[in-house]
Amino acid sequence: MRVSCHLVLAYLLLAAGSSAFAADSIESRPLQFAKGTSSATVKGSLKGDKIVDYKLRAKAGQTMSVTLKTSNASNYFNVLPPGSNDVGIFVGSTGGDAWTGPLPADGEYTIRVYLMRNAARRHEAANFTLTVSIAGRAAASPALGAAPPGDAKVKGTPYHATGQVPCSMGGAAEGSMQCDFGVIRGKPGNAELHVTPPGGLRRILTFIGGSVRSDADSKVKASKNGDIWSIEVNDYEHYRIPEAVVAGG
Repeated sequence: MRVSCHLVLAYLLLAAGSSAFAADSIESRPLQFAKGTSSATVKGSLKGDKIVDYKLRAKAGQTMSVTLKTSNASNYFNVLPPGSNDVGIFVGSTGGDAWTGPLPADGEYTIRVYLMRNAARRHEAANFTLTVSIAGRAAASPALGAAPPGDAKVKGTPYHATGQVPCSMGGAAEGSMQCDFGVIRGKPGNAELHVTPPGGLRRILTFIGGSVRSDADSKVKASKNGDIWSIEVNDYEHYRIPEAVVAGG
């Protein structure tokens, strides 16, 4: 299935605006929480094309929060999921200096701190303070089953497809917005859909056996008309999901 790759295009802004992320300019550091705590704050510095990757492990369904305070307005961070090939679930150059969101997979996450390309070329420096926290319990793995062998994942992501679906919030006309999505598929008809409406909300919808549920014990109403799922969450969020997103093909 060919899907509009708006998310991937957004991530490509990183290449256009930041340093080149050459491997020899990246310094990797473990990020560890003190015993009995769920957050950590570190201080660091950058100059030119130097990049610092902070590594930590987390599980699907937990919520990560990251904030960056810096002396240089061209200093940002990205959040890369496990197995990512420099494709972020958050890109600071377009999203700002703070992010909170649910995590899509178990594994090692990277928080990449860097200077934008124009600042790096001028050999500017930055002193920064990075705070990272992990909240919530890991999600119970839904019984999605195995995706068909030919359903390949989008390179550098945990998703079988990315793109946009019609959506709306509150009393806005149904389908008047476009929400970014990434979908992890299981056996035919089963899938976990991560939807990101404009404004920073992140919603996880799980399709199993013809029913739909949401994260955080949210109230869900779902119906299917032909090949389109109509889904309402908490009497406020409205999504229209093509069956092809869920099942592939």
